[in-house]
Amino acid sequence: MTKLSAVLCVHNEERRLGPCLEALKFVDEIVLVLDRCTDRTRAIGEAHGAVIVSGVFPLEGPRRAAGMAAASGDWILEVDADELIGVELAAEIRAGLADRQFDWCKAPVANYVGGRLIRHGWGGAFGTTLAARLYRKGAKRWGGERVHPKVTFDGPEGPKLQGAIRHQFGETVSDVFRRLDRYTELRAQDLREHGGNVGLAGNAFRGLRRFWKCYVKREGWREGGWGLLISLMAGLYPLISALRAELDTSATAEPASTLARAA
Repeated sequence: MTKLSAVLCVHNEERRLGPCLEALKFVDEIVLVLDRCTDRTRAIGEAHGAVIVSGVFPLEGPRRAAGMAAASGDWILEVDADELIGVELAAEIRAGLADRQFDWCKAPVANYVGGRLIRHGWGGAFGTTLAARLYRKGAKRWGGERVHPKVTFDGPEGPKLQGAIRHQFGETVSDVFRRLDRYTELRAQDLREHGGNVGLAGNAFRGLRRFWKCYVKREGWREGGWGLLISLMAGLYPLISALRAELDTSATAEPASTLARAA
C-alpha cells in the first residue's frame, strides 16, 4: 500500500494547529517541523501522534527539506498550519496515489480573509491560487531564499487536483498588513545578502505592473475593496522590499555619535 506523509513546518502555531491536524486523519503519518517553538505547538503535535523534528531553521528550504527527510511515506503532502484539507480533497488525494504516471501535481488554493472567500486578485508574491503540494518523496527541491523560495521538481507533472486547500490568509485588514511586513522584511534580507534588483525606480515600475496584473488581468476588481487591497499589497511588495534593503542597512550603519546626538 502506498504510504502518504503530511509535512508541516511551524513556528508557535498553538492557536491554529489543532484543527489543521484533525483534518489530516486520512494520511498515514504526520511530520511536524518545529522552528524555535516556545508555545504548546509540540504538545499538540504529540497528542496527534506526529513525528517531531525540532531545530533552528532560518531558511524555508532547509526547513521543508528536513521535514521531507524525516517522512517515511512514498508521497508527501505539504500543509501549513493556516490550511485545512477538506473531506473531498482528502479522498481525491488518496485515490490519485495509485497513479504512477506522475511525480508531482498542483492543488487549487481557496484564500479566505475572515469568513470571506476571495477568488480574484492574488499573485505577485502575495498569495496564490495554485500550489504544488503533493509530490513523490525526493521529487521536490527548494532554493535558498527566505521567502517564497524557488522550487524545482524531478519527474513529470500530473493533472491538477480538483479540490481546493482552504487557506486562512488572515482575519482582518491588519493581518494582511502584517503579512506584507513579514514578507518584505525577509525579502529585504535576501536582497542585502545575495544581491538582486534593488533599484527603487525599477521596483516602483515592477510594483505598478504587478498591481495592474492582479487588479485588472486577474480581476481583483471583482472583489471590491478586498481586491483593491490585495492588489495594492502585491504591487507594494517589490518596492517596499527594496526600500527596506536600502534603508535598514543605512539605519544600522548610522554612526554611534550621530545616534547619540539624535537622542
